[in-house]
Amino acid sequence: MFTKSSLDFLENFLNAPSPSGYEIAAAKVYRDYLSDCCEVTTDVMGNTIAALNTGAKMRVMLAGHYDEIGFQIVHIGDGGEIYFRNIGGIDKLNIPSSEVEILTANGRVPGVIGKKPIHLLKAKERDTAPELSDMWIDIGAESGEEARKLVSVGDSAVIKANFKMLNANRFISKGTDDKIGAFVVAETMRALAKRKLNVAVYGVGTCQEEVGTRGAYTSSYGIDPDIAFALDVGFTTDLPDIPKKLLGDLKLGDGPILTRNCDNNIVLGQLIRKVAKDKNIPHQESAAHRATGGTDTAAIQLARSGVATALLSIPNRYMHSAVEMCDLRDAESAVELLTETIASLKGDESFIPIL
Repeated sequence: MFTKSSLDFLENFLNAPSPSGYEIAAAKVYRDYLSDCCEVTTDVMGNTIAALNTGAKMRVMLAGHYDEIGFQIVHIGDGGEIYFRNIGGIDKLNIPSSEVEILTANGRVPGVIGKKPIHLLKAKERDTAPELSDMWIDIGAESGEEARKLVSVGDSAVIKANFKMLNANRFISKGTDDKIGAFVVAETMRALAKRKLNVAVYGVGTCQEEVGTRGAYTSSYGIDPDIAFALDVGFTTDLPDIPKKLLGDLKLGDGPILTRNCDNNIVLGQLIRKVAKDKNIPHQESAAHRATGGTDTAAIQLARSGVATALLSIPNRYMHSAVEMCDLRDAESAVELLTETIASLKGDESFIPIL
């Protein structure tokens, strides 16, 4: 399904730095990709909204967040070491020795996250992960004065761009959570632009999800949708020691994950599954890893007087690490399922997602 243009967009999108609150680069890539087929606007929060058929009465929202976990500079030592804090859910176990890029007013500054070498650790220190406060970013500066000429307190940083295709279907990159979801939103909007629509559709690249689904709150309030589909990533259980008894049997390449929990409207869920069955679109089922919350779905659901919401998750290995893995086939099936579901809506009272 995906063209070379789509895959080039995916690579550029994943490589664009976008820590929560600093999504400018990714937002531009997203905006430029959709500007030839949709009405595209941005808002004060940093959300990007692509719209189709805006005059229709029924409004459908798609949302995938394009912010990623990252870091923020809090202090620059006299020796040139740069101390930082996390932006979003950082796993301190896999951070040491990561290559990073600090986003400054004058461009990106490369560096590496350092820590005390294992040879110098005390026995008890070897058995525990170091705290973020015990790590630093080394940009090769010989003094604090040199470092401060390049980097300022408050600058943000991300893992260095590292997109790579492993084979025809699977790829690795930092930040697939959740640029793969925003990618699905963008590809769905391009597909819907070629279809006759009875509903208005708003494809939103949301911001600041990793720090509290903030962009989803504001964008859904502004759009005031009747129906919304959130696209995010979901845990796979096709790896050692990840319990299927808690999360279900979920694999890369078997299709997007459809979720049943408090965030998902039952009637809308029935419609999605009917379309998936009628069109023979691969998908997987999950009750999610918690009863509610954790994605844009829960924020959009509570907009104004309430929204009928559904979460579609792209299976993801190694979530919130420096190198995550996804499968293009899951994204393709998600685009097809969303396109066919939205195109089937008549935009009248023939579908009312009320229990």
